[in-house]
Formats: sequence, C-alpha cells, structure tokens
Amino acid sequence: MASERRRPGQYVCGIDAALGVIGGKWKVLIIWALHEYPGIRFGELRRQVPGVTVKVLASHLHELEEDGIVHRVAYDEVPPRVEYSLTETGMLLNKALGPLGAWGRDNIMGGADHREHPARG
Repeated sequence: MASERRRPGQYVCGIDAALGVIGGKWKVLIIWALHEYPGIRFGELRRQVPGVTVKVLASHLHELEEDGIVHRVAYDEVPPRVEYSLTETGMLLNKALGPLGAWGRDNIMGGADHREHPARG
C-alpha cells in the first residue's frame, strides 16, 4: 500500500528501491500491458492481466500512478472514460525489466519461444 512505502533515504540499494515500486505479483504484468496497449481502458487492462481482481488492479494502478510510472487520463464524458498509459519513467522501468525477462526465459522457462517482453518474457 502507498501509506506503507518507504521514503527514498530508507532503501538499502537501487534494487530495493525498484522492488518497492514493482513488488508483488501483478505490477510487472500491468506495466507490460500498458506498454503493449498504451491508452488502454480499465476493463481491457483487466482482460490483459488474467486473474487480477478489480480491487487489486485499481489499487496497483493508483500506487503506480503515485510512483510516477502510470499516467491516468479521465475524460469528462458520459459514460465516464479513463485511459492508462506509461509515463516516461514507466517506459524506462519497462525497458529495465527486459534483462530480467530474458533471464526468466533462459533459466526458468528453458529458452522457450515466447514473446520478447520483460513481463511475459
């Protein structure tokens, strides 16, 4: 939760700080989906991240927005429309996850031929 996050001076190292932002099961998959589908709406984002609940997705999007990773645009329309995308910082984070995805592909998945992307690797 956002209220439980540590302040910048409380991290031990850069990895600790990065994991503070992407920790948990769903955030990396959310970042992947936002990279693949910029300007995606909540319902479609939920379909792109199978298994995530509405509550968890909403909470993680809010946390990622607070961390400067996700940009949220709410349009003044009826019915209401909200779109999510990665910020420049979010795009840099997604790029940084590339080597981690490659490691998982090569060492855990046995080099299986999967999409070349950090989160789904």
